[in-house]
Amino acid sequence: MKHEHFQLDKCFLTETGWWKVTDLGTRTVIAIKLDYGRSSDWYNGPPYAVSENVFDEYDFGGCFFDEKDYEKVMGEKRVEPDDH
Repeated sequence: MKHEHFQLDKCFLTETGWWKVTDLGTRTVIAIKLDYGRSSDWYNGPPYAVSENVFDEYDFGGCFFDEKDYEKVMGEKRVEPDDH
């Protein structure tokens, strides 16, 4: 992905899971990691009950819109820790 592909409140996928964009900087993307076991109250903000993380141009290559894009680039199916 490129910086211009990210949009506020939209989700994207990385090797570590799904993230929601909370802010866009000039060259960075700020996002919170989504853990679907948590109450949605954790994701209401700002301020958020979970920490925000910064992604920069070195991280964008590992970000994907969906699992199909992830599998195509990474060459493997992504498995959540809860999957059996």
